[in-house]
Amino acid sequence: MNNALIKVDIYNRQIGTGTKEELHKSAILHRAFSIFIFSGTRMLIQKRAFDKYHSGGLWANTCCSHPRDGEDTVGAAKRRLMEEVGLAAHIKEALTFTYYYKFAEELYEYEYDHVFIGEYPESEDGEVRMDISKLKPNPEEIAELEFIEFEELERQLIEIPEKFAPWFLISAPKVMKVIRDF
Repeated sequence: MNNALIKVDIYNRQIGTGTKEELHKSAILHRAFSIFIFSGTRMLIQKRAFDKYHSGGLWANTCCSHPRDGEDTVGAAKRRLMEEVGLAAHIKEALTFTYYYKFAEELYEYEYDHVFIGEYPESEDGEVRMDISKLKPNPEEIAELEFIEFEELERQLIEIPEKFAPWFLISAPKVMKVIRDF
C-alpha cells in the first residue's frame, strides 16, 4: 500500500505527497484526521503510548492519523480506528481545523485536520454499552483507553492542560459543542 501522505494548501487541495518523516520534520501542511467516539455525555479518550515519537503519555481523542495518497479520508479514518483501537463504528465528519505545533527542533505538526465523530449508544439506563476492556488497542499506539464525562474533561482541559496533546486542546471543546448541539 502507498504510504505517501497528502500535502495540501490552506484550502485542503492536494499539492503533492511526502513521507510522514519529511512532512513532520519540515513543517509542511498535510491532511490528517481525528476521530472522537462518544456515548451520551462521555467521550472515549486514549492515553498515547509512551514510546510515540511525540506526545507519548498524553491524553488525546479516540484515534488520529493521516490518509494516504489516493485514500478517501473517511475510509482511512475507519481503517485506523480498527487498527489502532480495535473498533468498527459509523463516523461522520463534524468539522475541520488547521493547527501548527513545534514539538522540538525538526519536529512539527502542521495539519489540516478532518474531525469525525461517532456515537456509541447508551443503554436505556444511561450506561455506556461499550465494554472498553473488550477492545484490543494497539499497544504501540495506545497505553490506555477511558470514557470521561464531558464536565470532567472540561474541568481538566482548564486545570491541567499539560495532560493533553496540543491538537486535542483545540479540537475537544469544538467537538463537545457539536455533540451538544446535535
